[in-house]
Amino acid sequence: MAAKTQDYTAMMKDMMGAFPVDQKAMESMFKSQTAFAEKMSAVAIDAAQQSTDLSARWTQDTLTKMSAITQARTEPADYAKAMTDFATASAESAAEHMAAFADIAKKVQTETLELMMAMGKDMSTDMQDVARKATSDMTSAAKKASAK
Repeated sequence: MAAKTQDYTAMMKDMMGAFPVDQKAMESMFKSQTAFAEKMSAVAIDAAQQSTDLSARWTQDTLTKMSAITQARTEPADYAKAMTDFATASAESAAEHMAAFADIAKKVQTETLELMMAMGKDMSTDMQDVARKATSDMTSAAKKASAK
């Protein structure tokens, strides 16, 4: 005769029912998490847009400077001068654009840190509220149990 298979779904339901969950606290935590994710996404998207714009400007600047190289010259030395001028301008442009990329990264880092600090503060407050409620509930339950 085969043994009856245990109903694990019912067992899990009973087990989870034994641990009361404050739905309001869960809802509050969910809202906090989604708000945090929205803000972090906004920071990332803004940084991506700024980086893309900067890359496009850098490309446009480079292409504009390259047009000077492609012009026909009468003297061979003029080609060397045009190439030297292009190399100098490209090096200066690279330094400027890399500094702009660093500014974008610094802004992202600062905004991320501010969001993380705010989230930590919110979570700490939420945890304190949950701990107070749990302590109150446990004290109340203990008083009821000792009164019997």
